[in-house]
Amino acid sequence: MVSASVSSGDPSVGTTGARPGALGFLTDTTLCIGCKACEVACKQWNQLPMDDFGFTGYSYDNTGDLGATTWRHVAFIERVSDREGRRPTRLKAFQSNWLMMSDVCKHCVYAGCLEACPTGAIVRTEFDTVVIQQDICNGCGYCVPACPFGVPALSLTDGKAHKCTLCYDRLKDGLEPACAKACPTDSIQFGPVEQLMERAKRRVADLRQQGVTEAYIYGDRAVGGTGGIEGLNAFFILTAPPEVYNLPARPELPQRKVLPAFLSTALAALGLGLAALFSLWRR
Repeated sequence: MVSASVSSGDPSVGTTGARPGALGFLTDTTLCIGCKACEVACKQWNQLPMDDFGFTGYSYDNTGDLGATTWRHVAFIERVSDREGRRPTRLKAFQSNWLMMSDVCKHCVYAGCLEACPTGAIVRTEFDTVVIQQDICNGCGYCVPACPFGVPALSLTDGKAHKCTLCYDRLKDGLEPACAKACPTDSIQFGPVEQLMERAKRRVADLRQQGVTEAYIYGDRAVGGTGGIEGLNAFFILTAPPEVYNLPARPELPQRKVLPAFLSTALAALGLGLAALFSLWRR
């Protein structure tokens, strides 16, 4: 269980490699009511088209996932029965059987998409956020598989990659991002990452004191910000394993696998070459 490992005294818990002055999000899922005000505010401010509304057949959530025109996505995770298929008669507080989480780009401390971009279209701003410059993006799509969280997506309209900008234009004018401004329960909190992390640690401690022992931070160096990512500038408070929210528990930068892949390919080529030489020598 993730929450158990978080409480084991691991020094990486509650820490990130965020740069001084970094701004980001703390999304407390225990406060989310699934109203999707953040989704609407994001679309209105960024002038994004509406989604193809309709029943998916597996959730009341009709957005489905993050995409080129959906930069905030409130996921509904309905868990209305136990492992034996029985309806629960008693529920814990704080979303025990119907989880809701407003997902967004994580603005990683070390971003795989930024490292993979061949044109320099993806940059790190003065706020330590990660932004795709649309006038430079050529639509190659390298950033799509480079993101461990599956955030960037290519638009079917202009063929370029799009994702959350953390409202860079609003930050330049001293305004908080539209989604955080619209959130009625303060589930989405905006501010300096260092302060938000301290707030998250206090909130997790408070939740555990109230009996929510499963609560933990997703996005520090212990969980969510692993594998060279060094933490997320947009992190979360969760009450179930990351996989329940369609998040990887131990994400890793794909670039870290280049050298092992190269060495294994070289060894395989060497082995094939030696095998070929041996077969010819026997003749």
